[in-house]
Amino acid sequence: MAEPVRVRRLTDQEGQRLQQIVRRGSTSSVRYRRAMMLLASAGGNRVPVIAQLVQADEDTVRDVIHRFNEIGLACLDPQWAGGRPRLLSHDEEDFVVATATTRPAKLDQPFTRWSLRKLVAYLRRIHGRMIRIGREALRCLLARRGITFQRTKTWKESTDPERDAKLDRIEHVLEHFPDRTFAFDEFGPLGIRPTGGSCWAGRGHPNRVPATYHRTHGVTYFHGCYSVGDDTLWGVNRRYKGAVNSLTALKSIRAARPDGAPIYVIMDNLSAHKGTKIRAWAKKNKVKLCFTPTNASWANPIEAHFGPLRQFTLANSHHPNHTVQTRALHAYLRWRNANARHPDVLAAQRKERARIRSEKGIRWGGRPAAGAA
Repeated sequence: MAEPVRVRRLTDQEGQRLQQIVRRGSTSSVRYRRAMMLLASAGGNRVPVIAQLVQADEDTVRDVIHRFNEIGLACLDPQWAGGRPRLLSHDEEDFVVATATTRPAKLDQPFTRWSLRKLVAYLRRIHGRMIRIGREALRCLLARRGITFQRTKTWKESTDPERDAKLDRIEHVLEHFPDRTFAFDEFGPLGIRPTGGSCWAGRGHPNRVPATYHRTHGVTYFHGCYSVGDDTLWGVNRRYKGAVNSLTALKSIRAARPDGAPIYVIMDNLSAHKGTKIRAWAKKNKVKLCFTPTNASWANPIEAHFGPLRQFTLANSHHPNHTVQTRALHAYLRWRNANARHPDVLAAQRKERARIRSEKGIRWGGRPAAGAA
């Protein structure tokens, strides 16, 4: 039997970049959908689930995953063909790219970054290798090779000494116990303010939301729970993060599997997630906590589902208060869960759990409600 298609293990930089694209949604639709495919695959979701999540063909999802495994994040951008024949050889193009990505100070130039004009002038003055190229041709060459003008940014790499062991454990439970694996994380802060987004509108006549100057409502945090096996998302809004709210969410996850069998919960290693009370409760109730490595929260399967949550409930919104915002969020969750993948499979799973609950005399109304944690 062929192995299921999935992305290779992400590096910290790749995971953080994909997470940033999915959460912010401030990039092109192509990059956004491809990033969601990769992040969902890294979270253990299978190809049919990912195709349903992004409304794409399963073969498209497989092609993107295979392409990422070959060339990395470069697969996020489509490759355009055509144009004039090359006037520079491959070696000369490689030399131009290497020069453009080298700090000018290392080449004895008195500035900290290149401009197109300065780079063109420098390439023409190199002894023994004069390269004549115009500014626009240089711009196109760099764009074709994936080099763009960007702001300098900082980044974090996981320094967790148990990074590989934690990722191995997450991959193990996702592969062997998907029907008993859950994910938990906080999403926010969620403020009350008009939020720009995107929508269908007449050309030159976009929908508008008002500006805001006074924000007096404070913020909330969505404490989200995700069932990997059922592809079901639920949660509740709280004013603060904390061990008490985290424990309440974990109890709702335990209630989703009332048969007493062990379950696995993937979450980041925030201090509010691993206190003494939480660990004692987890041990007593057969809840195995699987923590993501430090600065590697992208390994949490719930991350891929927070992107649509933001795009369809917060972006392009103007909620007057937290009550209205929370109702809109829960309404979306109810719609999402009602339109989950493979209805026949989910119905069979729910029927089996209902049978177990009736045998054990457990009074519990199906899945946790969308507004309950």
